[in-house]
Amino acid sequence: MELASKYDPSAVEGKWYGYWLEHGLFGSKPDGREPYTVVIPPPNVTGVLHMGHMLNNTIQDILVRRARMLGKNACWVPGTDHASIATEAKVVAKLASEGIRKTDLTREAFLEHAWDWTRKHGGIILEQLKKLGASCDWNRTCFTMDEQRSESVLKVFVDLYNKGQIYRGVRMVHWDPKAFTALSDEEVIYKEQQGKLYYLKYRIEGEDGYAVVATTRPETIMGDTAMCIHPDDPKNRHLHGKKVIVPLVNRSVPVIEDEYVDMEFGTGCLKVTPAHDVNDYMLGEKYNLPGIDIFNDDGTISPAGEIYIGMDRFDVRKQIVADLKAAGLLEKEEDYTNKVGFSERTDVPIEPKLSMQWFLKMEDLAKPALEAVMDDTIRFYPSKYKNTYRHWMENIKDWCISRQLWWGHRIPAYYLPEGGYVVAGTDDEALQLAREKSGNPNLSASDLRRDEDCLDTWFSSWLWPISVFDGINRPDNEDINYYYPTNDLVTAPEIIFFWVARMIMSGFEYRRRPCFYNVYFTGIVRDKLGRKMSKSLGNSPDPIELMDRYGADGVRMGMLLSSPAGNDLPFDEALCEQGRNFNNKIWNAFRLVKGWEVSDAVPQPVSAKIAVDWFNARLSAAIGQMDDELNKYRISEALMTVYKLFRDEFSSWYLEMVKPAYLQPVDALTYEATLNFFEKLTLLLHPFMPFITEEIWQSISERKPGESIMVTRMPDAGNINDKSVADFETVKQLVTAIRSVRLERNIPNKEALALRIVSGEHMEAYNAVVMKLCNLESIERAEKEGAAASFMVGTTEYTVPLEGTIDKEEEIRKMEEEIGYLEGFLNSVMKKLGNEKFVANAKPEIVANERKKRADAESKINTLRENVNKLKG
Repeated sequence: MELASKYDPSAVEGKWYGYWLEHGLFGSKPDGREPYTVVIPPPNVTGVLHMGHMLNNTIQDILVRRARMLGKNACWVPGTDHASIATEAKVVAKLASEGIRKTDLTREAFLEHAWDWTRKHGGIILEQLKKLGASCDWNRTCFTMDEQRSESVLKVFVDLYNKGQIYRGVRMVHWDPKAFTALSDEEVIYKEQQGKLYYLKYRIEGEDGYAVVATTRPETIMGDTAMCIHPDDPKNRHLHGKKVIVPLVNRSVPVIEDEYVDMEFGTGCLKVTPAHDVNDYMLGEKYNLPGIDIFNDDGTISPAGEIYIGMDRFDVRKQIVADLKAAGLLEKEEDYTNKVGFSERTDVPIEPKLSMQWFLKMEDLAKPALEAVMDDTIRFYPSKYKNTYRHWMENIKDWCISRQLWWGHRIPAYYLPEGGYVVAGTDDEALQLAREKSGNPNLSASDLRRDEDCLDTWFSSWLWPISVFDGINRPDNEDINYYYPTNDLVTAPEIIFFWVARMIMSGFEYRRRPCFYNVYFTGIVRDKLGRKMSKSLGNSPDPIELMDRYGADGVRMGMLLSSPAGNDLPFDEALCEQGRNFNNKIWNAFRLVKGWEVSDAVPQPVSAKIAVDWFNARLSAAIGQMDDELNKYRISEALMTVYKLFRDEFSSWYLEMVKPAYLQPVDALTYEATLNFFEKLTLLLHPFMPFITEEIWQSISERKPGESIMVTRMPDAGNINDKSVADFETVKQLVTAIRSVRLERNIPNKEALALRIVSGEHMEAYNAVVMKLCNLESIERAEKEGAAASFMVGTTEYTVPLEGTIDKEEEIRKMEEEIGYLEGFLNSVMKKLGNEKFVANAKPEIVANERKKRADAESKINTLRENVNKLKG
């Protein structure tokens, strides 16, 4: 294969992705190998790729590709989520643009539009993931509303209902007035808001005086059904047993007493609005207070409010403040900062609202799920999220699982004509149960009315690791028995409660085992200013454009260069440029090697033999380090290890040591060793940079059709020769020092130098390498000479004779400057060693290290002083 002069990602990436698909290299079927399973966090079916997806799926692909190369049967299941709220909102907006209101349509007609929208826009994101290089088993692609997943969801609902875990009731819920649906606690985001605290005057019934209430929500007074004070509050003792009049509404309500009231907040008087505040609802339940629901579903005032009917809640706030002022019932208002709940999906303030909803009891489900994380059966990376998880699980509330939407899994509850309901997986089963419950064998399907609500989207995705293998419908099938539990989950910490915790619960409920063993939490992708990337800020680059510009490998590498687990990623496009440049470096190095003329007649030089032995050791050490890092999910660090191995060790040192002289051939032994190293390096890099590594691997030697780097075994570390690696670090220091002498004195590279060993240990075994890299004519032991550049490597002193090329005054100045620095350093070490507490309390190895620093500094100072005296003499 002829190598192009420049690496062109656009000519390579599509070619190899097509090759992988053509040969079924992403596919997985149960066999005798160890399975490795990952399920994709399903993106919204109508979504498009953003930077968070890029990071998340790059990490998943790295884990999956590495598992494949370790000989495991890797299965990465892709799929999409139906995203009830988001998708329904898009369909409603699309219909509105055509002059059609949702309320004008039947449920069936609306769902036809929703399915059309899904078919038209769905799956785009999965195609975009292919451009990234995602090695999913696309034949296993699932959708949370496809037939198998839908059947699974309904079956689980029926099962939990029959176990008494699902119930229906009127409860205080978070209501989204824009999406017209209830939300779970986890779908509410609390934001700090600058508002006002209004002091309202409630006249005491039968008296001239007033009780003053401080509230941030004067627009809810129409729903007040009591005032509450603390029983031990002396300043409000005069209100015991009294009634007060709600301002403007003129409703008489009782004053109740409860220790819940904070005596220090405001005036110590609390208005109680059971239908529109969670805490007030609890007081209402406790004291049997009526609840007056004053809001319509869209956040406007309902007829129950009596005044301001039809006005929006925030318009009412402005108007009621003006009306209270005019009536002399507003004592004062103050600036006030508080936290307000917003809908996670529509970003509007939620409204606490009493509503008939379906709930799932969580307490029993949570116990095994909490225990599994706390005892590290399931491990979190980073582990700091264990505490976040524990706090939520120990304070878990029942899950509101119903949504007032049409797009989603319709709740399988059927209402009987005479009252009551039955829960069943199919219409036929429902009819059978209804006949039994009612005692009426003549009931027909048309007599039953199915619940209008659908299930929370998360009620389908919490089953994902099981349902993708059809483990709910067929709990003993081959796939679920082989692939479950899955191995790793890569996800964002913001859905630890929405999704991660609930999946763990469903795993124990339906498989009695964890659904995965490791959870890797990615950070948030931020811009250079630290802001979260978002469409609204316009600070999020288009991932497809980035890949067009820098190549998928370049972008993958750029994403990972600064994204350790759980930490936010400060993304800079320059990182992608760095990734692209590294691609070019790999390509140019490969072209260099493949361009060498090879001769069987040329013996292997000693320097090349040393280089091969050293890089073999260095490669083994790097493989061991990478294995350790990847086993600990330190993925960015593992990339940096192989990046530095290639850039610094292989390109800058190894290739310099083995490359033949100008127009000379390379010996066959060195050439084969170099290609072997290149192959191993591409294997190590492949999970991170799949495309360029496949291109190079295919070019290293003749391959058969269907062969691929992605199913080639990853190299083992083998026996790691730490001494060889450490020795060569000393050789590098020596070479660098000699090169510095050339640079500082402007001595041309073609002019051969001599190296003199004045004192100390010197590794003669590496002389051939040092001579080649530094163009030396000799290396020998000798006394110091007057005109020479002197330097230390460790405790060994070297000189390079420079007769006729040295500026004595300048040499003396440099050495005296270094003596000054070393004396300052020595002084700081001596202070430490002179501190009795330090010597007595520090670890012995630390004290020993400080003493070694002292000895080294004293040795270097003495050597430099001798050299200064010689030059002066």
